[in-house]
Amino acid sequence: MNLFFEESGDFKAGTVLSHAGEAYQVELASGKRTKVKAKDVLLQFEKPDPAELMEQARVVAQDADLEFLWEVAGQEEFGFAELGAEYFGHAPLPVEAAGLILALHGSPIYFYKKGRGRYKAAPEQALRAAQAGIEKKKQQLVIQAAYVDELKAGKLPQAMQPMVNQLLFKPDKNTIEFKALEAAADELHTTPQRLMLQVGGIPSPKDLHMARFLFENFPRGAGFPAVPAPSAPGGLPVADVAAFSIDDVTTTEIDDAFSVRTLDDGSVVVGIHIAAPGLGVKPDDAIDKMARSRMSTVYMPGDKITMLPDDIVNAFTLAEGKNCPAVSLYATLNPADWTVLSTVTRAELVPIKSNLRHNDLDDLVNEETLASGEGEYPHKDELALLWKWALQLEQGRMKKREGFGLKPEQNNRVDFNFYVDDDVVSVVRRKRGAPLDKIVAELMIFANSTWGKLLHDSGVPGIYRSQGGGTGPGWAAKMQVRMVTHAAPHQGLGVDQYAWSTSPLRRYTDLVNQWQILACAEHGVTAPLVAPFKPRDANLFAIVSAFDAAYAAYNDHQQNMERYWCLRWLGQEEARQVDAVVLKEEVLRLVDIPLIIRLPGMPQVARGAQVKIDILRWDEIDLSIEARLLEVAAVAPAEVDLDFEEDEGPDAGEAAVEEVVEAEGVVAVVTTDPEPEAT
Repeated sequence: MNLFFEESGDFKAGTVLSHAGEAYQVELASGKRTKVKAKDVLLQFEKPDPAELMEQARVVAQDADLEFLWEVAGQEEFGFAELGAEYFGHAPLPVEAAGLILALHGSPIYFYKKGRGRYKAAPEQALRAAQAGIEKKKQQLVIQAAYVDELKAGKLPQAMQPMVNQLLFKPDKNTIEFKALEAAADELHTTPQRLMLQVGGIPSPKDLHMARFLFENFPRGAGFPAVPAPSAPGGLPVADVAAFSIDDVTTTEIDDAFSVRTLDDGSVVVGIHIAAPGLGVKPDDAIDKMARSRMSTVYMPGDKITMLPDDIVNAFTLAEGKNCPAVSLYATLNPADWTVLSTVTRAELVPIKSNLRHNDLDDLVNEETLASGEGEYPHKDELALLWKWALQLEQGRMKKREGFGLKPEQNNRVDFNFYVDDDVVSVVRRKRGAPLDKIVAELMIFANSTWGKLLHDSGVPGIYRSQGGGTGPGWAAKMQVRMVTHAAPHQGLGVDQYAWSTSPLRRYTDLVNQWQILACAEHGVTAPLVAPFKPRDANLFAIVSAFDAAYAAYNDHQQNMERYWCLRWLGQEEARQVDAVVLKEEVLRLVDIPLIIRLPGMPQVARGAQVKIDILRWDEIDLSIEARLLEVAAVAPAEVDLDFEEDEGPDAGEAAVEEVVEAEGVVAVVTTDPEPEAT
C-alpha cells in the first residue's frame, strides 16, 4: 500500500512498511523513512508507484482550470474528493485526486485551506482584488526589468532621477526602483553608489559625499527662507577706536577685531570687539529659529554652509570701512608687567579700519620682525603691543596648566589650509603658534574666560567648555572636553572657566552666550531677572545637547571632505612615492598633506620616524587608500607634530590643539581649544 500525505506543509508519497495503531512507517522514493500519522494521510493507493504518482499529479495540477474549479466549488466548505467528482465527472483516480490537492493548495487566492484536504472558495471580491494585485506585480516586474536594462546600458531611468538621494541613502527596499538598482548593481558586480556615479545620477564622488551629508543633516535643503535682515538698535555709542581684524583670505564671517589705545598715564587699553548679531536677532524670532536649527556653520575645503543667511552675516560682520555693532571687552593693562588692571564690557558701534589677511602678512609678521621692528605693514605698532601681551597671556595659562598637573602645550603643531579653485586643491602648511595666530588665539581665550567669569559672577547661566575632573575609567576619560551650563575649569587651556562667546556669526552657543553677556553688561545685578535664559533652564540644556550632536556630525563631514581632497591632491600631483611620519604602530601621516594611512602588518618602526611609502591605489568613493612601505628614512623633523587624534570641531580655524602628554606613565590625548581665526 502507498500513501499520499501532508508533512510540514508539503505533500509527499511513499510506500507503507508497517502500520501500528494511528501511525505508519513509510519509505519515500528517496529511500528516506518517516513516521506518518493517520490524520495526515489524504490518499491510500496501490498504483502507480509513489514517485510516478507525484510526477503525474504535478502535471494534473499544472493543467487544472482554476477559474472553472472556483466556479464549481460554490461558497460552502468542501473536501477535495467532493470537488474532484464534480470537476472530473467521476470519482477521482489517485493521480487526479493528488493533482487536485496540489492545485487547490497552490492557489491560495482562489481557495482558502480549512483543514486536512478541506477548502473553501475565496469570495469573488477578494479573488478579483488578489488577481489585480498579481497583475500589477507582473507589470512592475516588466518595468523593473526595463530599469535594470537601462542601468546596465549606462543610462539612468527617468523615474529614478528625482529620487537618487533617497535610493542611495534611505531607500524603501520594496520599491521597484530600488530593486532594479540593486539587481543591476549585483549583475555588474558593483555597488549602488558606484553604479549611480556611472550612470550620471551623481556627478562625482565629491557630490556623493556632499549629497549624503545634506540628505542626513539638511533634508529640506541648505537654503534659507526669505527673512529681512535685522539691524542693531539705535542710540549705540560710537567707540573712539580704529579697530582691525586678522583672518584668512577666505573668511567672510568676521567675528572679531582688536583695537589698542595708550592712555595719558601710560596704561594701555586693548579692545576685543566681537560682532553682535545678538543686538538684532532675538530669542525665538525667525532668524533665531534658523540659526538654532543649524547650530553652526559647516566648514569643508573650498566650501561652507553658513549658520546664518548671507544678508544677515553682512549686516553684522566686522567689515572694514564701517561702524559695526559689536560687544566690546576693554582690558586696561599695565605695560610694565602686562597685568590686567580692569575690564569693562559694553555694546557699541565700532569703526573697523582694516580687515588684515594672513596671506598678506604671514611673510612680514614673525617673531624676528616683531622683536627687531623691521618691515612695514598695517597696524605695526598695535600688533607689536598685542604680541607682547599675548606672550604674557600664554605664559600665565601655562602656569595654570602646570597647577592642574599638566605639561605645557607643545608648539610644534602644523596646520594645513585647503584652498580649492575649480576643483584644483592646494594644501598649504602653516606652523601653528605663528605670531598672528597666537595673538588671535590668546585674546579670544582671554575674552571667553573673562566673559565666562562675568556670567558666573552675575548669577547668569551660560554655555561653557570644561575639561578635567570628569568621570569614567582612565585618565583620558577624565580629561574629555564637555559642554556644561555652569562655570568649570578648562584644565587643558589653563583657565578657570571658558565660555564660547567670540564667534556668534558661526556658532549658536556663542550667540546664546552673547545674549546673556549683553544682559549682564546692561543690567548688572538685575541681569538674572532679564537674561533670556534662567538658571536650570531646560531650553539651555536642550541647546547644549543639540549643539553637541550637530557639531559632531559637521566635524565628521569636514574630516571626510578633507580626506577626499587629500586623495584628489595625490592624483593631481601624481604623487606615488611620498614621505610620511609614523604616528603610532601601523598608523602614518603624510608629510605634505594631513592624510592618515594605516599599513596593516607594517614592521615595527619607532614613533616619529620618517618613512617613504609607495601609494598603490586609492578610492575617492569609500575614501580608502592602499600603500606599501619602501624604506625608513630618518627621525621626523622637529616641525612635524606626532598627534594622531583628529582636531575637535568642524571649524579647522578654531580647531582644538590635540596634544599627547604623559601622566603617571599613561599616554593620553589632551584636547585644548585655542581659537585662531576662522578658515
